[in-house]
Amino acid sequence: MSSKAGYKQVKRMTPAMRIIHWVNVVSMIVAVATGLYIAAPYYQTLMAEDAVDKYVMAWNRWGHFIVAIIFDVTSIIVAYLFFFSRFEKPWKKVIPTGKNIKEFGQVVVNLLTLNRTKNFDSTHSDSFNSVYFLIFHLLLFWMLFTGLQMYVHGLGSGISSIGAWWPAMLHLVTDWTLPVSSWFIGSTATGTNIMDVRISHHITMWLIIVWVVFHIYYQVWRTIFWKEGDIAIVVGGSKFVKEDKEA
Repeated sequence: MSSKAGYKQVKRMTPAMRIIHWVNVVSMIVAVATGLYIAAPYYQTLMAEDAVDKYVMAWNRWGHFIVAIIFDVTSIIVAYLFFFSRFEKPWKKVIPTGKNIKEFGQVVVNLLTLNRTKNFDSTHSDSFNSVYFLIFHLLLFWMLFTGLQMYVHGLGSGISSIGAWWPAMLHLVTDWTLPVSSWFIGSTATGTNIMDVRISHHITMWLIIVWVVFHIYYQVWRTIFWKEGDIAIVVGGSKFVKEDKEA
């Protein structure tokens, strides 16, 4: 692809990163739609029979579980790339050094003043974006572990189709979400219970939705104000910056 005169093409996302992004987009839409139905069934079926006869809840639970597995896989990949990517080193941008804190503040001020004080380099990922995406993956981390806790709660007998080791392992790695959820909800006085996990799981879903809304808004905002084609990064992997800035 040829660059516009006076602009230089800068690679920002590899094909693998873009695939993970769009897989997560589709998975998130499915997770929210099916999760809302599991919490409070909001549709039945256009046919005369009852929803239970069509296994509507079963299909929603299956879809929710499948996209949760996809999130598990992509989260492991993202966690690996966060530290060991040869393309970029996101972890270096979230360390609270003086340089990163200053850049973070400059981006926030630029956003609040509608691009009147842009005095930082936007060629590559800045500290604000790196911290913002770290928050997203921490929220996703919480969703995955609370979801698995609710799943293993349904295996009350302590056995599964693949043996007792599976529920035992899930209890080992997710039971900590019970007291944390109770603290999060503010019901520690009544003791830990699975309902606190469900409520915190549901609240976190809305926090992620808010995150997504601002993420889309901010990328469009950058594209309009900075005129560097940021919105195209997740499609073509590149953006364009003035050649004198790159230099």
